[in-house]
Amino acid sequence: MSKKVFVLDASGIIGGFLSGKYSNYTTSQVVTEIKDIKSELSLQAALENKQITIKEPSTRDIGEVEEVITRSGDLLRLSDVDKGVIALAVKLKRDDLSPTVVTDDYSIQNVLKIMEIPFRSVLTRGIEDVVGWIKFCKGCKKTYPANYTGTDCEICGSPISRKRTKKVTNKK
Repeated sequence: MSKKVFVLDASGIIGGFLSGKYSNYTTSQVVTEIKDIKSELSLQAALENKQITIKEPSTRDIGEVEEVITRSGDLLRLSDVDKGVIALAVKLKRDDLSPTVVTDDYSIQNVLKIMEIPFRSVLTRGIEDVVGWIKFCKGCKKTYPANYTGTDCEICGSPISRKRTKKVTNKK
């Protein structure tokens, strides 16, 4: 059985999560997101005491995450920092560890559920079901890919909106 570890995003750190029993990891990008003084001091103490390890995902891991979020429609909902947190979990899983991501971000949780990587919330309930997102024209109902950045339909000029779709799986 692989060793359990935790991957913390900013909400995990701000929410005060720190496992004393298992290893804690985060990325350098997450560290730069911590702005409030209390969380910053806690994080610095944890880093100095080697309670949190900063580790970066590989390009391969980020690519795997981007494939999944493109299919799920979460592409425009996740920042590079968010993608890095998920990709770090992918990397640790590939290194034969058992990562659980600590996050209150519903989009991150959605992708983790698709990728079958465990997660836990700190300050929120967390998600129960996986959802996908599509963009569509409110006028003519033309659908657009999740990464479409326009705000108006190319055909009729009506506004583009987005809606939830059926559950998404990790199947290609």
